[in-house]
Amino acid sequence: MIDIHSHILPGIDDGARTLDESIDIIQELSRQGVTSIVATPHYITDTMYTSPRNNNLILLNKLRQALGDAGVEVGVYLGNEIFIDIKIAELLKKRIASTMADSEYILVEFSLNEEYPNYADILGNLMELGYKVILAHPERYVLAEEDFDRLEELQEMGILFQCNAGSFIGQYGKSVEKIVVRLAKEKRIFALGSDMHHARGDNRMIKAQKKLRKYYSKAELDRILVKNPSKIIGVI
Repeated sequence: MIDIHSHILPGIDDGARTLDESIDIIQELSRQGVTSIVATPHYITDTMYTSPRNNNLILLNKLRQALGDAGVEVGVYLGNEIFIDIKIAELLKKRIASTMADSEYILVEFSLNEEYPNYADILGNLMELGYKVILAHPERYVLAEEDFDRLEELQEMGILFQCNAGSFIGQYGKSVEKIVVRLAKEKRIFALGSDMHHARGDNRMIKAQKKLRKYYSKAELDRILVKNPSKIIGVI
């Protein structure tokens, strides 16, 4: 299983605070069957969450070394969870923000409670530039709760959906769980992510799989958990 959304790089966003905590999170995910993880620290313009790619690469290499020293056999790759912004293309071009595992895939997030103006135009422009846009946890946004058709419109544009494992187990409330179940039933999920910020011991990846088996065949579930994410990290 490959986790494409996590906050495991230490000390740069609201995720892991120390290298030891990073290791704890990764070990927990490994116990749940995760073999590779894309680290996706927040990049939010004009906030404290703007650690640049070169700094993140240094942290990634330290994390890889620490994993090796601890005997943890989990592959770790670099990405970003980039907040929707008209500057995304520029940030990627200047290599300030990162695509996922140096692929053409990028992970983008919206505000949970407010609608960013012209978000569809921004995403469409990114796709015209050749990026494959993955929307982080679409089930959590107010626009999905108010009008599910908005998600359908995004998917018709070609936007891919990464859903959070925690959404299936009530981590964000019943309304979010209802939306993510509908996304599952309608076969709209491209990949699953833990969105892990801290070690919790909640077995979210295992429990989410159990829920997903109600709606997906074994082959379909393998596509979500392994084959689609493998396209991102370059292992097919």
